[in-house]
Amino acid sequence: MASDRDVLPSWVKPSHYDIFIHDIEFGGNFTYQGTLAIKTNIDKNDGFNDLVLNALQLKVHSAELKTGKDSNEAKNITYEEKRHRVTLDFGEKIEYSGEATLTLKFEGTINNVMAGFYRSKYKPKGEVPASVAKDDEFHYMFSTQFESCDARRAFPCFDEPNLKATFSVSLEVPKDLTALSNMPEKEIKPSKREGFHTVVFEPTPVMSTYLLAWAVGDFEYVEAFTKREYNGNNLPVRVYTTRGLKEQGRFALENCHKIVDYFSETFQVDYPLPKVDLLAVHEFSHGAMENWGLITYRTTAVLFDPKTSADSYRNRVAYVVAHELAHQWFGNLVTMDWWSELWLNEGFATWVGWFAVDHLYPDWNVWGQFVTESVQTAFQLDSLRTSHPIEVPVRDGPEVDQIFDHISYLKGSSVIRMLSSHLGEKVFLQGVANYLKKHQYGNATTNDLWNALSKASGQDVNSFMDNWVRKIGFPVLTVAEEPGQIGLKQQRFLLAGDAKPEEDETVWWIPLGLQTGDSMTAASTHATTALTEKETTIRDVNDSYYQVNKNLTGFYRTNYPPARLVKLGEARENLSVEDKIGIIGDAYANAVAGYGSTAGLLALVKRFQDEQEYLVWAQIINNIGTVRSVFSGAQDVSDGLKKFELELLSLATEAVGWEFKEGESYLVGQLRAQLTLTAGLLGHKGTVEEALRRFDLYMSGEDKSAINPSLRRTVFSVAIKERGESAVEAIQNEFLTTSSIDGKEICLRALGHVHTPELAEKILKFIFSDKVAMQDKHTGIVVLANNAKARPEVWKFIRTNWDTTIYPTLSGNLVTLERFLRMGLSKFADDKVADEIAAFFKDKDNRGYDQGLKVIDDTIRSHAKYKNRDEGVVREWLKANGYVQ
Repeated sequence: MASDRDVLPSWVKPSHYDIFIHDIEFGGNFTYQGTLAIKTNIDKNDGFNDLVLNALQLKVHSAELKTGKDSNEAKNITYEEKRHRVTLDFGEKIEYSGEATLTLKFEGTINNVMAGFYRSKYKPKGEVPASVAKDDEFHYMFSTQFESCDARRAFPCFDEPNLKATFSVSLEVPKDLTALSNMPEKEIKPSKREGFHTVVFEPTPVMSTYLLAWAVGDFEYVEAFTKREYNGNNLPVRVYTTRGLKEQGRFALENCHKIVDYFSETFQVDYPLPKVDLLAVHEFSHGAMENWGLITYRTTAVLFDPKTSADSYRNRVAYVVAHELAHQWFGNLVTMDWWSELWLNEGFATWVGWFAVDHLYPDWNVWGQFVTESVQTAFQLDSLRTSHPIEVPVRDGPEVDQIFDHISYLKGSSVIRMLSSHLGEKVFLQGVANYLKKHQYGNATTNDLWNALSKASGQDVNSFMDNWVRKIGFPVLTVAEEPGQIGLKQQRFLLAGDAKPEEDETVWWIPLGLQTGDSMTAASTHATTALTEKETTIRDVNDSYYQVNKNLTGFYRTNYPPARLVKLGEARENLSVEDKIGIIGDAYANAVAGYGSTAGLLALVKRFQDEQEYLVWAQIINNIGTVRSVFSGAQDVSDGLKKFELELLSLATEAVGWEFKEGESYLVGQLRAQLTLTAGLLGHKGTVEEALRRFDLYMSGEDKSAINPSLRRTVFSVAIKERGESAVEAIQNEFLTTSSIDGKEICLRALGHVHTPELAEKILKFIFSDKVAMQDKHTGIVVLANNAKARPEVWKFIRTNWDTTIYPTLSGNLVTLERFLRMGLSKFADDKVADEIAAFFKDKDNRGYDQGLKVIDDTIRSHAKYKNRDEGVVREWLKANGYVQ
């Protein structure tokens, strides 16, 4: 075991937990009692005086260790809060090795911070059993969230991923409520508590503590069965919700049973549990959690109503369901040995999730979506000095939450896509299947995966993939042209554009994906497949056409000569969606870093006025929006960029219109939503007028069908920007009364488009009121932080309310706090603001969100450098092209 890890003593290991949760207080302080028996194996020849387990915010009443015929009571029980530990001191030396049973009685609290065993508030639909926990305004359901290290908040345990065991769970609950856990119900036992009984569940397979789960609430479900048989049976698949919502689980249900069968065939390992349950949880810190057999989801990630939900949520539900089901193999069946290799779980589940969605919905152009969302987002974080390798050292549990980020998920999955493309999908999946079969019910390392893939492919995968996983950052490939040949040079890409020699020592294996020929349609793959040195020259390249990194399968930026970028823009009708996204994204990133210019980016995207693909427009709007944000402090440049963007997308906006046509594709609907939102916020006259007309019809109650569900965000956002306070009040009321499962999220995203500091302050107070659930607070912050008019108010609000509101509200779950700060503060482009933020947090205990503060500082200073360098250049280009007088 690595010496730099702060882990539990290795001489005691658990084999089975018997957990009984009882005397739950359904209201008041929400306390509960627990009785726990842990079978362990002790291997310590020189004896021991105490045992150490993980525990956080628990009170252990008693502990007894049975070793053979002897029994030892803990004489002293002490806690180490910062290390999340409890020490059971038996008062004398125990000389014993072998099997032993540790029995504990303890007490905990069902908290409200979305970690451990916690409660979620909601407003019920229909009749509610009297036993449901409630207060004056809300009812509550109870569920668990144990990843990464929060099982220790619910019960004392050996809470490390490689300390696997089996689990038997029993829950004492009211007879009129439903209890769920990872495994099916085994039996129901009577309880001494009137109106209660104890639900006993079957033992689980061997698994890590973070995958254990249980839930209690007023649940109902919809059910389907897999088409394949597992041990002679078609598996039951259910989506559970609180009362009144189950029908919105049908879309997830239909996807679920198909994906279970698809993954069982693809991975050549049958889904190993006797059931698959999906549970919608009303307050959730993440999108979902892959608990084996009882997968929990944020409501908007599992529920969908074709009549009232925006169509984008259909895509989200399909993907998140697939991602969590992929974890049933990647993470649950085979678990990373330690949190440093989290990417083995998350990178694979991300790639495989999209792989499954592509199988079910080939018309969605999933890999185009992957390139514009996953790859480009991964580039953003990994272009900072404060990034980290995919496989990153993790000292202890509290550190791990900060690597549940775009590197582990999105860079990890991008690198997997790159490797799969290189090896070939069939060979790659066979290697993965071999890996899963060899390590099932155990723990594995990155090297174990590389070995399986090397054996399947006949290539030394570790030799060319090691740097991608264990080194920080990624390269930019600079292209220099000479007649009949090109020169290629790789260097580390930094957003600040100033990599020092000691930061640029990595030599990446770069799959070139080089296409060349007389024309794009006649192009073929060049014989040179990869760059394995800092720089080289490639011959036999046709000057009339060539392209590097076809379909953006390689995780790197390409910096073309300006004239070549123009030629690729001219030939765009023959480029794939992924190619267009890659070329635009690279031109933007190179402009920010100083390898290219903003003028070159603007000239390139200006050619895309007739573009018809949603995913390409999404990339353009995202990149130009960031450029506008950076230069928002210079009024003439800001106005010129706004005029430029409005001209750029007006034709496409007018062409796509407002009406959804019968049989229209999903992507056309998404294009309409994207273009009308952006054009409306830019002030496109026709879009603004139509949005306000529909808003008035809807809000007056005259015509509630005036707004298509997929255009609510457009209409609400434009109304906020144009109408100000009256629209804010109307949409806050809509937030409080909406019955649509995605309605609250859409309202929050719209509220962020206010145009005055006073309204921004009002919305910030609303976001931090009890009316907005914990999970939704950062959603509102994101849009406000993207809004240059509101951004200073976000920082002012954080400074002013840190001690009284923000830290007390969010610090119970540091994942939420870190995400909130990163989203709320990283959009500035001003060194003075970076200095203010650094000074404000200098003397605070930043453990648990310190990495986020580094990312904020790096991002702000990189954009400030870009602003200072390019402002004059952008102004000149805008003047030359008639956008600035």
